[in-house]
Amino acid sequence: MSAEQEHPKKAFGWAARDSSGVLSPFNFSRRETGEKDVTFKVAYCGICHSDLHLIKNELESTEWGASTYPLVPGHEIVGVVTEVGSKVEKFKVGDKVGVGCMVGSCHSCDNCANNLENYCPRWIPTFGGKYHDGTTTYGGYSDIMVADEHFVVNIPDNLPLDGAAPLLCAGITTYSPLRYFGLDKPGMHVGVAGLGGLGHVAVKFAKAMGVKVTVISTSPGKEEEAIKHLQADSFLVSRDEDQMQAAMGTMDGIIDTVSANHPLLPYIDLLKSHGKLVLVGAPEKRPELPVFPLLMGRKIVAGSCVGGMKETQEMIDFAAKHNVTADIEVIPIDYVNTAMERLAKTDVRYRFVIDIGNTLKPSS
Repeated sequence: MSAEQEHPKKAFGWAARDSSGVLSPFNFSRRETGEKDVTFKVAYCGICHSDLHLIKNELESTEWGASTYPLVPGHEIVGVVTEVGSKVEKFKVGDKVGVGCMVGSCHSCDNCANNLENYCPRWIPTFGGKYHDGTTTYGGYSDIMVADEHFVVNIPDNLPLDGAAPLLCAGITTYSPLRYFGLDKPGMHVGVAGLGGLGHVAVKFAKAMGVKVTVISTSPGKEEEAIKHLQADSFLVSRDEDQMQAAMGTMDGIIDTVSANHPLLPYIDLLKSHGKLVLVGAPEKRPELPVFPLLMGRKIVAGSCVGGMKETQEMIDFAAKHNVTADIEVIPIDYVNTAMERLAKTDVRYRFVIDIGNTLKPSS
């Protein structure tokens, strides 16, 4: 019998019961606080596009696999610690903390040994997965969270919890490739393709690193937002052949955040020799990869998926130092189904964040 079954901790949240994607109130249990666990009261939880995909079982044919129900989404979770286990060393009651995309890994593979738990073959997603004991993982659309301290990050006091929540997914998803692929050097020229939940945070991090940033978008109407609000240095309309032609061979790298199906060649052409196109969005269809343009410039097309726990803490600390937060629309929990409908239409600027602490009640 699992620890969760032996000592259930009552929890309440909102869950999808089937692939219709409709969320409704749901009573469940969390495991009792183990000796290395941190329990916290959830204050806010961001809504990621993958939440929408998973509640509708839209990723069944991908590496994610079929969704299992009931499904409590949410992997951009922040709150305040209410209890810690006897062997917890990094946290105490009252600390501001967060949990991102994962709550477990094997701790024995090469990736785990190198602080890359996100690439562990046995990583455990924060929701819709299975713990080592077989119990289901439930996400942050809920009143409390229990997680191993290894997968909990400290949120510095000067970082607002609501604006920090999306950094635990969107933030680390864009910060990690900027660092790993060396696109963080002052004076470099980096493109950010797509100006949504991921893209706007990528612009903020790149600017904070001292990089020259060009936003690449299909929407001309986003130019003012990109340059005046987000302080991007320039803006390219990807459907404008003249603009794209003029910018060919000018970028050291591009962070491609676009999740819609799109051709890669126009972005590859923007790269200098040795340039890097890093995909962090997840288009439904596999893209065609033109090889010849890669050969002629020793260019790289790569992928990146969130980051390990050490780097996630580094990212949060960097965000606090440079005042980087997500641009958010805070919503009550009973607005969540409407928010999902709007998210499907990309009608949000740029991330929904659910006010769990003030609006999630057992009577909801």
